[in-house]
Amino acid sequence: MANLLNLEHVSKSYGVRPLLSDVSLGIGAGQRIGIVGRNGDGKTTLLEVMTGIEEPDTGRVSRTRGLEIAYLHQGDQLVDSHTVREAVLQGRSDHEWAAESRTREIVEVLLAGISLERVVDGLSGGERRRCALAQLLLGEHDLIVLDEPTNHLDVEAVAWLAAHLAARTSALVVVTHDRWFLDEVCQYTWEVHDGEVDAYEGGYAAFVLAKAERQRQAASSEVRRQNLVRKELAWLRRGAPARTSKPKFRIDAANQLIEDVPAPRDRFELQRFATQRLGKDVIDVEDVDLFRGERQLLSHATWRIGPGDRIGIVGVNGAGKTSVLSLLDGSLPPAVGKVKHGRTIALQHLTQQLDDLDPEARVLPTVESIRRVSKTLDGQELSATSMLERFGFTGDKLVTRIGDLSGGERRRFQLLRLLLTEPNVLLLDEPTNDLDIETLTVLEDFLDGWPGTLIVVSHDRYFLERVTDSIWALLGDGQISMLPRGVDEYLERRLPVPSKGQESPVEGSLSAASAAGAPSKAKAGSAEEREARKTLARIDKRLERIAAREAELNAAIAEHAADYAKLADLSAELDVLAGEKVDLELEWLEAAEILG
Repeated sequence: MANLLNLEHVSKSYGVRPLLSDVSLGIGAGQRIGIVGRNGDGKTTLLEVMTGIEEPDTGRVSRTRGLEIAYLHQGDQLVDSHTVREAVLQGRSDHEWAAESRTREIVEVLLAGISLERVVDGLSGGERRRCALAQLLLGEHDLIVLDEPTNHLDVEAVAWLAAHLAARTSALVVVTHDRWFLDEVCQYTWEVHDGEVDAYEGGYAAFVLAKAERQRQAASSEVRRQNLVRKELAWLRRGAPARTSKPKFRIDAANQLIEDVPAPRDRFELQRFATQRLGKDVIDVEDVDLFRGERQLLSHATWRIGPGDRIGIVGVNGAGKTSVLSLLDGSLPPAVGKVKHGRTIALQHLTQQLDDLDPEARVLPTVESIRRVSKTLDGQELSATSMLERFGFTGDKLVTRIGDLSGGERRRFQLLRLLLTEPNVLLLDEPTNDLDIETLTVLEDFLDGWPGTLIVVSHDRYFLERVTDSIWALLGDGQISMLPRGVDEYLERRLPVPSKGQESPVEGSLSAASAAGAPSKAKAGSAEEREARKTLARIDKRLERIAAREAELNAAIAEHAADYAKLADLSAELDVLAGEKVDLELEWLEAAEILG
């Protein structure tokens, strides 16, 4: 394998802080490398030294002659006065770029909904980011360097980008906190920490296992082994076999390492606590029509959210996910129908905005004004300082002005402040934005012991699958649909319908790939239509009976909280009902598709 780029004994500091210390690494042709590490530990600095934007203080960076490098910065280098057509497509007309299948695919996915005649200066930050990524991918390069490429992409576009990059022959170096993306794309993982860069074979799952194995072989204490990496191992062992097939050390050693690791969270125990705190009624959405401006997002939608439900919501950008959260918290009223809140709910909503923080306030006093001591599910007491330390605020950061925090630090602080109010219903809108992987594992650990109802909107597939138990989707049909097979089912249903003929491109704008085709609609009055309607009526009646029985069981669980034998019986019946409910909902969807 030809070597493209080498770092030899490279060091780089900013002020008195060393970010890279005597680092030696190499990148070979076709290698795909993911870089992980805490915010501020030097990941972006490493990229800039590699690409020649920054010179090392000491050491040497060598590149093969004629090496073509493309670098996606966290900012962009688009010319504000250019149109999107000029900036991304070098001014090519529609018939020119649409004739090339690779170009057409990149444009259709990344520039969906963006007019090619719009001026760059008028684009939003997310639109500029997608334009910059499209511009880069349209070129031919020996080495592609990407800094947080999944920002502003929905789940569908992230899946497309992973497949696209894995199919390219270019070498790749990517910094991202998207752990699913790392697993799908990367053959190697570099961890940047304390001025060093440790290299591991495999994607994120392999990195977690190998890191834990290194700790064990170094005779780390049992206290050190009981850290967040064990929660990650517990999660990984529950996933698909492919997640644990990449590590290169012996698989029996990996199994020995995680054989005593419990499940990430005790669902039954959390459900019991949630029912005690919330009762049986949490949020009921009844026959709701919801609009955002002139656009209708929901039509006669009904959705019942119960105690302890852990729900993830997916949909393309603009599908209305944020609006649905606003509907649930009461800030966006429905045009028709109603949203009922249970009497005991204490709801908190983490929005995508950061402007609700007082820039002059200090970190620790602000947290102490909310709560000085917090209790975990197991009765452990945590001081405000301890909680801040768990979320990465130590030393001088404890007394820093909030206005002086970075974007990622402000996001962490906003999230911690919200959690300290001890809500029992939590709405999270893109909570992973600007958070590094270490902070994400802290948040996941916190949510593992949090007894309440959780609803999450996120493009981070790993986070969604890690903290939620069911996935619901906005598919553009005015409903909120449960997907028994989760994100995989969502992506299948979003696959484009094969076209019978080539459509001519629409001048100035592009649309996203069309949704997956449904079964043919039954003819009015046909036997097939009558049978489908009977099926829907039968399933609706059975689902009503199941909902009534679930309510009875949840009430009984609250009543018999101290009788563990009784609780086991009640929980077993609930599990049976949940399985039957999933099967019925899938059958209902199939019948509804026949009716159109």
